[in-house]
Amino acid sequence: MKHKRINRLLALAALLAAWHILSVIWRTPIIPSPWAVFNVFFEIFFSKLAVHALYSMWRIAAGITLSLIIGIPFGLCMGYFEGFDRLFSPVVYFLYPIPKIALLPVVMLLMGLGEASKITMIVIIIVFQIIVTVRDAVKSIPKEMYYSLISLGARRSDIFKNIIIPASLPEVVTSTRVGLGTAISVLFFTETFGTEYGIGYFIMDAWMRVNYLEMYSGIVMLSAIGFVVFSAIDAAEYRLCRWK
Repeated sequence: MKHKRINRLLALAALLAAWHILSVIWRTPIIPSPWAVFNVFFEIFFSKLAVHALYSMWRIAAGITLSLIIGIPFGLCMGYFEGFDRLFSPVVYFLYPIPKIALLPVVMLLMGLGEASKITMIVIIIVFQIIVTVRDAVKSIPKEMYYSLISLGARRSDIFKNIIIPASLPEVVTSTRVGLGTAISVLFFTETFGTEYGIGYFIMDAWMRVNYLEMYSGIVMLSAIGFVVFSAIDAAEYRLCRWK
């Protein structure tokens, strides 16, 4: 853990140094110094940034939670039950390759411009990755492991509890982590429609007002949100997959 903290601090220092060098080379308001941005960041954090960050984090948390609730059972059933897999695999294969941003107009027409459409977009991005990775994880479990438990009198629920779910957890965490980056990007885009709250709205509003210091403060806040969410996923992986 100590090495991780040191590596993160070194990475942050390298990013800030590169940012500062760029601001010195270009000498333009479009690329302000990091110190000027952080000064504004802390000035407006409680008055402006915090509420926008809370809205974005709520949408991300709701999207991830719904994706897990939907994706894990589907993936487990598709991996274990051949009939279930034959029925739903074609549906997943048709929908999974579609660029999810292409579905945004459809989602907004069906769900409106409010919270539902923004959360739905996050779910659409993450849930298919969870379904596919969990299904493949279950299918990769050797059948002999099932036979040994069945011979000892284990029920199907015991097989899921002791073999299938523990074997799938690392894949669930990985797929959530991979999909999250895209989900945050799409969330930024959706927050520019039909809302006055969210980091995406804040950044675009600052850009329209040509307030580059506030715009970069919003970008820093978005980066901090991503860091917090990824760190939370790492912590969950450490607790849930200790055996790994």
